[in-house]
Amino acid sequence: MVTAIVVAAGKSERMGAGTDKAFLSLGQKPVLAWSLLAFERSPDVDGIVLVVRKDQLTAAKAVGKMFGISKLKKVVAGGARRQDSVQNGLKEVDSDTRVVLVHDGARPCVTSELVSEVAKLVKRHGAVVAGRRIYDTVKVVGKNLQVESTADRAKLWAVQTPQGFNVRLLQRAYAEVEKQKIEVTDDAQAVELLGEPVRICEWPAVNIKITTPGDLQVAAAALKL
Repeated sequence: MVTAIVVAAGKSERMGAGTDKAFLSLGQKPVLAWSLLAFERSPDVDGIVLVVRKDQLTAAKAVGKMFGISKLKKVVAGGARRQDSVQNGLKEVDSDTRVVLVHDGARPCVTSELVSEVAKLVKRHGAVVAGRRIYDTVKVVGKNLQVESTADRAKLWAVQTPQGFNVRLLQRAYAEVEKQKIEVTDDAQAVELLGEPVRICEWPAVNIKITTPGDLQVAAAALKL
């Protein structure tokens, strides 16, 4: 069984006070609905656990009902950090789950094709993340905006979601993160800390995360709205 954990419990601080980007309108749907529909339409996903802010539980259930998300099994409250929200979702996956896909609800350009590709690769490799190559020159910058070095862009990738894992592997990884009291920026980092390999699923198409108001325009253009 493949279960998706869609995480939309962030504070949306860069969108402005009092704004929850997951529920902003993008065309005729809220941002969150686009992500949920991609998992709903993927034949490789069996169930969805949605993690949102505690004050948005009712609104999130309404979105699921309004857009016919039949695979939505549970809607739960998130935590203070992204990793806390993911772990809250992990606690709610069905006991038959073998593969878990973690996705940022603020990435509305995700497609069912990408979801299925990641799900299939996880069954062979155990840990897979969507990503795209970086072609810009990347600088390491220190104090006073002074360049310290230039990174080797041949080895650099921008990592996205969904990120897929054998569920036991991800549970073990987060148990170690909690034990060591480490803060991670994505789920793959938790697995990497165990010394386990993570494979990239190359996805060159736009898969932007909505972070600032201008990102909504980029997403709308990518979705041809």
